[in-house]
Amino acid sequence: MGEIDKGRIAPRALAAVLRRHPTLRGLAGGRRGAFTALTLASYPALFAAAVWPLPVTFAVLVPLSYAAELALPGRAGAALSRAHLGATVRFLSRETAVVVLLARLAPGRPWWFAALAAGLFLFHGLRAVQTWLAEHVNRRHHQMPVVTRNIDLPALRIPPAPPRALLTWRGAKLLYLDALAVVPAAAAAPLGLGWAGAAGAAAALVLEVTAVIALLGHTRRSRHLGDRRRVLAAVDEWVAAYRPEVVMYFSGPVTAAYQATMWLGTLERITPRTLVVLRERHLAAALGPTTLPVVCIPSSVDLMNFRALDGVRVALFPANVGNNIHMLRVPGVRSVFIGHGDSDKEASFNPYTKVYDEVWVAGPAGRDRYLRAKVGVRDEAVEEVGRPQLAGVSRTSPYARGAAPYRTVLYAPTWEGWSDDLFHSSLAAMGPAIVRALLAEPVRVIYKPHPLTGHRSPAARAAHRKILALLEASTGLPHLAVTGREPTLYECFNEADVLVSDISSVVSDFVASGKPYVVANVAGLPPERFRERYPAAGAAYLLGPDLAELPDILRRLDVPGEDDMAAARRALRAYLLGADHPDPLARFEEAVRRAAARAEARARSLGLEALAPSARD
Repeated sequence: MGEIDKGRIAPRALAAVLRRHPTLRGLAGGRRGAFTALTLASYPALFAAAVWPLPVTFAVLVPLSYAAELALPGRAGAALSRAHLGATVRFLSRETAVVVLLARLAPGRPWWFAALAAGLFLFHGLRAVQTWLAEHVNRRHHQMPVVTRNIDLPALRIPPAPPRALLTWRGAKLLYLDALAVVPAAAAAPLGLGWAGAAGAAAALVLEVTAVIALLGHTRRSRHLGDRRRVLAAVDEWVAAYRPEVVMYFSGPVTAAYQATMWLGTLERITPRTLVVLRERHLAAALGPTTLPVVCIPSSVDLMNFRALDGVRVALFPANVGNNIHMLRVPGVRSVFIGHGDSDKEASFNPYTKVYDEVWVAGPAGRDRYLRAKVGVRDEAVEEVGRPQLAGVSRTSPYARGAAPYRTVLYAPTWEGWSDDLFHSSLAAMGPAIVRALLAEPVRVIYKPHPLTGHRSPAARAAHRKILALLEASTGLPHLAVTGREPTLYECFNEADVLVSDISSVVSDFVASGKPYVVANVAGLPPERFRERYPAAGAAYLLGPDLAELPDILRRLDVPGEDDMAAARRALRAYLLGADHPDPLARFEEAVRRAAARAEARARSLGLEALAPSARD
């Protein structure tokens, strides 16, 4: 019994150690644990085969050890690094083992294993040089103090960036080049061909030397880009000559770039000169196509000392983020929150919004939303400017024009939000069931999820994948899943006869089409209470969690005169989006000019006349 007890106690003690130690706990169990165990076991096995020596066994184990490294999950590799068993240590262990093997097989002829050892030593030295140079050149080209688009800077003489592979192949990635020496040495050892490993090491060194020489050339050509003041001064000079009157200021993760992108077309069409100012490097590439000049200034100190912005009179903010403070503090600038779509979600009446001088909404619904919420936004600060982006939204569809033999239903759920109890998104609770029910009807389905779908919720990610699988498996009509930028949301609107969505700006924008829309009532609230809480659903057909209403909704929309919500949609359009006349773009531009005039008056009162754009003429 005592032996049995000891046998039971040992595993329990090991399990307790694994639970207490976060690194070991992360390595234990599942696929990650299996690959970690395989990787770690390969190295002592290699060393044992080298010392024995067992050259054939060693030759078999070498490719297996490389394969285990390649298959090792990233999180397991990171955990091994925290346990001081990083990639460099592991690769050096394999290299040491092959040198030991050659030494054991040819003790009287030390030349080949000595040459291999020297080659591997030089290889790691050159690897360090190449890595340093690649990081240095990458900083020069891709981490300048300011990133620009649509701005010509001939004074900086920015050379072409090196090939991407030359910059990304550095550090741990270069370790795999040692296979040029280790694999031939292991394969040739049973045949007594000791020179194979040294020849492979020489080949690896030639590649490294070639890369280092190329990087040295790029380092020389880009050395002036390391002059921070010179780079900032060149961009500042260009922007000052451009004399921007309006700035669209945006900060956020790459997944939120759509919030700024939706305004680019509008800002390109207004007369006041507009500059886009970004704060994160990744946004410069993620931002949609535009002809507007774009500057990205990551450093708050650099931004606050960027004097070319002194003449700006209006700053437009599409999102409420902490980095906005760096623009809000600039004196003489009229701050305007334009948001990224009106909706009945809490984001459209965020208390943060009261920091701005003005809050622009599409129609009376936006004004009422702030009044009801009582979050500190003054009524006189709210201005109704319409939704200029909706000019291209059609009030018909290919089916209505006779160009398609089937109706199209657009399912465009919002994302899960930051809290599980808001019931904003139908995706996790109802999404697959909605798509399955639509696929059972004679309609084409377009599925366009919110760009942030699955950002926080595993359930939302799982539902999204299930919907993609349903659409892929469906045959017959040309169903479509839109997971990228194209086609755009408004292009999907123009294809659709009916929208199925959640409480979000998608619903408010779709009202511009005048076509029927269905809103998911995820929480199962009574219809009267739901419409009272979410005015954008005032002209919607409501869909409960059991989808019981869906067949009748689709049937009624097929019968002329059965669309009970048509009149309500016409009335709601003006309430949500403002009047059609004057044109929303003209209204928006006029609002920009009024804001600039107010800013100019305030600048004079503060004694900032010299900063005004007119002072530079």
